[in-house]
Amino acid sequence: MKGTVRIVIADDHALFREGLAGMLKVKHNVSVVAELARADDLLATVERTPHDVLLLDLQMDRATFADIERLAEQSIVLVVTASERAEDAVAALRAGARGVVFKRFAIETLMTAIEAVMEGHVWMPPALQAEIAAHLRGTTLEPLTRRERDIVRHVALGMRNAEVAERLGVTEGTVKTHLNNVFQKLGVRDRVALTLYAIRTGLISPNDGRRVVSARRD
Repeated sequence: MKGTVRIVIADDHALFREGLAGMLKVKHNVSVVAELARADDLLATVERTPHDVLLLDLQMDRATFADIERLAEQSIVLVVTASERAEDAVAALRAGARGVVFKRFAIETLMTAIEAVMEGHVWMPPALQAEIAAHLRGTTLEPLTRRERDIVRHVALGMRNAEVAERLGVTEGTVKTHLNNVFQKLGVRDRVALTLYAIRTGLISPNDGRRVVSARRD
């Protein structure tokens, strides 16, 4: 991670927010540029404050799930939440969040998560990856061709379509065609679900580094 990362913290729990800010302010490569306690102030703050990453609590004075899609257009959204429900994490990721950090592990994992999302990847704790993957029990690799498996593996590890094409020596259009076929075969609608499939079937491991899936929609 190069340069200084500018952080906005949105959390209505004052002690947690202040503790998080204090922890980050001692990091030489992080600058906390704004703190806010009200969900109603989210969009305005994001729009007027130059920043790189928004640390967002899902349950502030109101639920913020509905805001993530709009916020993600202007921010790298990293959810920091007390909820450890797999369905909440998946909902946040599908809305556009780049990662999920559990509050009780924030001290140990937050900087790792920030570094990962700044590199263009989505971050989830390995335990959460495994829990989500367990919901896909019974999924097999049989529907996919060898080429499709290769493409799924590379996408799940964070590559754009163009990067996958270069790695495999095919055109970007070919990658897109294969991905469309994969989505139809598996009945999934996005790269988050595709990555969960890759974890469940062993194409990638829940512990394959800290990077899980590209958040870019290419």
